[in-house]
Amino acid sequence: MSKVPYSKPALIYAAQLQQLKDRGLIVPNESKALHLLEAVSYYRLSGYWYPLLADKEKHVFKVDANFDTAFSIYKFDRELRMLVLRELEKIEVAVRAKMIYILSHSRGPFWYNDTKNFSRPLKHAETLTKIGQEYKRSDEEFIKAFQLKYSDPMPPCWMMLEVSSFGTLSSLYSYLSPGRDKRDIANHFGLPEVVFTSWLHSIVYLRNICAHHARLWNKEMQIQPIIPNVPKQPFINQTNYTCPDTGKSLPLNNRVYFILSMMLFLMNTINPSNSIHAKFKVLLAKYPNIDVRAMGFPLNWEKEPLWK
Repeated sequence: MSKVPYSKPALIYAAQLQQLKDRGLIVPNESKALHLLEAVSYYRLSGYWYPLLADKEKHVFKVDANFDTAFSIYKFDRELRMLVLRELEKIEVAVRAKMIYILSHSRGPFWYNDTKNFSRPLKHAETLTKIGQEYKRSDEEFIKAFQLKYSDPMPPCWMMLEVSSFGTLSSLYSYLSPGRDKRDIANHFGLPEVVFTSWLHSIVYLRNICAHHARLWNKEMQIQPIIPNVPKQPFINQTNYTCPDTGKSLPLNNRVYFILSMMLFLMNTINPSNSIHAKFKVLLAKYPNIDVRAMGFPLNWEKEPLWK
């Protein structure tokens, strides 16, 4: 099929609403719908009424498809992202703290700045450039105090990594040369280092989704964490799910269910009394129309040891 130039015109809010109605979407409250089209935007909301389409090529809605149903999914997704971000903050802080402690004792306060500590010098150089940019941008008082007092071009890791992004931290761990300290960091969180590396990468990706207010609810993750073979703590036993559209059995590690399970696994080390599973169940009870299968949740997921 040959490509053609995009030629669809921009529509005013009233025309957007009329187009939805013409395509079969039931709109119980038109003034509310117009307000949401203005405040949220047609295109952002379209990701939530897409599952309500009977014909996705012609954009014809299913019988009884309702604007309020789509908006309810949107609200669920917004609250899900907020829940995820709150828990990711705790995970990021814990990983940062453990890396700083172990590596500063084994490789010195400036380990992140020494190419000899890394297995991929070019990638380390790229990461070091980002660290330098983060250092220059920082307006933290402890960074200003360091610059006034010391002649070193960069501060020790316990200062520098506090103002570095989690993406930078993930890169440092990924390119770190193998050794007992790298294994110890991963082992602390109950994982082999290759699995831990992939999980850190996935957390960076997940955080970016949430921070940019992108749709998470039924998203297929483009960066997929490795499924651990022998985790040191209870994890999910079922690592495949049945796709509701095709009926095929597929790996779970590109679905929201796996990502939430991954977070819960890590939080069980960081804070064994965490309440992620309880918070998520409260959220599901608040939005009973949400089909958890769209997030990759298998049958009997609540019976998994991790989710009990």
